[in-house]
Amino acid sequence: MARPHRSSREPEVPSLNRIVMAKSSRRMIRALDPERLDAAEISGRWGEQFGFRSYERFIYPEFDICAGPFPRPDGKPRKFDLIIANQVWEHLDRPYAATKNVRRMLRKGGHFWVAVPFHIPFHAAPLDNSRWSARGLKNLLIESGFAEDEIQAEQWGNRPAAARNLELPWPPMYDEGRDTLENDPEMPICAWAIARRT
Repeated sequence: MARPHRSSREPEVPSLNRIVMAKSSRRMIRALDPERLDAAEISGRWGEQFGFRSYERFIYPEFDICAGPFPRPDGKPRKFDLIIANQVWEHLDRPYAATKNVRRMLRKGGHFWVAVPFHIPFHAAPLDNSRWSARGLKNLLIESGFAEDEIQAEQWGNRPAAARNLELPWPPMYDEGRDTLENDPEMPICAWAIARRT
């Protein structure tokens, strides 16, 4: 039986799983001066909040990042200063190939920001394949061609949040009076990273 989850049409209340990630990640992206960046987002709309110089969304299945870089009319890869992937990589069949394709689409000095779950329930949309801690996410980026010293990776979680992820409906909505945002490095719920192409 499928796990009940909230409809995307319901009012947006922050998920407990994303509070710390979102705050840290907004800081990472704002440090890049977003108004000067040409940005792309893969299968999401989280980047709409930043006021980029330009911003494009590439939605699966019309655009499949596993199949290759998104091409210009002349067949060469599109180029961006920042590519965003929020809660997408766990759904990919070929995340290493996809990360290499993202790197090919970045201008020199461009950044890839990616956020993924670690300890949450299976949620096929249409697939659910992978989980990464901060270290695992950093390793994925290194193996895909990013320099180790150009990657900043973080994670957040704790045991009470892990228990909340076993409740229905899922995902758990943040309750300031109930939920602690204290981090337990041994119980990650999510991980995120930003990597610079050199």
